[in-house]
Amino acid sequence: MTAALALAERGRGRTAPNPNVGCVIVRDGRVVGRGWTQPAGRPHAEAMALAAAGDAAHSATCYVTLEPCAHASPRGPACADSLIAAGVARVVVGVRDPDPRTDGLGADRLRDAGIEVVMDMAERAAWRSMAGFMTRRALGRPFVSLKLAMSLDGAVALANGSSQWITGPEARAHAHVERARHEAILVGRGTWQADAPTLNVRVAGLEARSPRRILLSGSVGPQDEWERLVTPGDIAALADVDHLLVEGGVRTAAAFLAADLVDRLLIYRAPILVGGGLTLPEIGLCDLADAHGLWRLYDSRVLGSDQLQVYERDGRQSATDLREPE
Repeated sequence: MTAALALAERGRGRTAPNPNVGCVIVRDGRVVGRGWTQPAGRPHAEAMALAAAGDAAHSATCYVTLEPCAHASPRGPACADSLIAAGVARVVVGVRDPDPRTDGLGADRLRDAGIEVVMDMAERAAWRSMAGFMTRRALGRPFVSLKLAMSLDGAVALANGSSQWITGPEARAHAHVERARHEAILVGRGTWQADAPTLNVRVAGLEARSPRRILLSGSVGPQDEWERLVTPGDIAALADVDHLLVEGGVRTAAAFLAADLVDRLLIYRAPILVGGGLTLPEIGLCDLADAHGLWRLYDSRVLGSDQLQVYERDGRQSATDLREPE
């Protein structure tokens, strides 16, 4: 399952509105097939893995990060039916699919065909792997990551709004990889005017994975290959965007935090002192007690001379918590 989860990451940011799924097929202790959801959602991970396995899939165990789909499509058969036709003996599922066309039905169809099914083997890890798909299904909007590059004294930009470059090359390279994992990236009008950002991916081999560019602005903004939103809540209307990266500036970051639309924080802290720089404005907090218990540290690492800390909303990472009411 760990290998299947790693494969699922290859499709992150490229499969919406379909989930980025990973699949590994094992027979007699040997991997005979592997796959991950392809760009635009097809072929599915199971279809890729079955094609690679061929006849070796018979009597094998299939490890898949999401419950195999139970609904056929003009673009391909239901994965549950394909696994049955291939004659697999056992299917191990990371997390149940919240899509009502499959929710529990895929597993039931496999069991009815005599296939052993193990459900929710890695529920939390699989949910995190497909956070965009899960959040869109449960909350009707993309999964939002907010990136903040700041100095030791908490400045995210100079007093004039310029934020190039607070962090060093290693941290910037990591941030570009993060861009490649999102369908869209958003900045506010102030950042657009001060920095004229291109928001593309400048890492060798990942250039083609540059995300769509979104501007948050109440007035007319750039026209060429940019999309414009007026309020943070408008992200719900972004078609085929399940992962959104918010990169700045301070008013935009504060607006998303105040609207409770941030699921993940990426804080890149540089060992510099700015003094008098821009910091986050008011985000609607009235009592310090309300600030505690909202965020959980998920990852921490050193990137060159900078420090990265990744926080997730505490309690928002459970597929069970986010499942739509029955």
